[in-house]
Amino acid sequence: MRDATEDDLPAIRDILNEAIRTTTAVWTDDPVDLDSRRVWWRERLAGGNPVLAAIDGSDVVGFGSYLQFRSWDGYRNAVEHSVYVRPDRRGSGVGSALVDALIAHAKAAGKHVIIGGIEGRNSASLRLHRRAGFIEVGRMPGIGEKFGRRLDLVFVQKQLG
Repeated sequence: MRDATEDDLPAIRDILNEAIRTTTAVWTDDPVDLDSRRVWWRERLAGGNPVLAAIDGSDVVGFGSYLQFRSWDGYRNAVEHSVYVRPDRRGSGVGSALVDALIAHAKAAGKHVIIGGIEGRNSASLRLHRRAGFIEVGRMPGIGEKFGRRLDLVFVQKQLG
């Protein structure tokens, strides 16, 4: 696990685009290009937010990040995270390692709460977050749509301090 570099962005783009094409983890239909990932990465870093890369040898096998939950000052110590893992490495512990690293980063940054938004049928992600100490705090039935079906959004959170 390490901070992502600009050289990691093609792999990060590819991991994200695979999730966009084949899963309900990302609620958009449009793939991202490398320029948009550069802007995303630079904005995260400029805001003091991490972008972490999970590395196996020289390969990026997953990535994760967080940013302030909402832009208002009162949320300054609440962050929302996201984690994506290359399909051939899902279920191998990469996702758990990324979540644990983001939790550690958020604690070190003085954050009090870390939040995740998970599609309601994504049992693997819900299970991963339960094991990491997150609790379900809200469910929004049918709020999203992808692949011609309605999606539930489940919010989970973990108190950090």
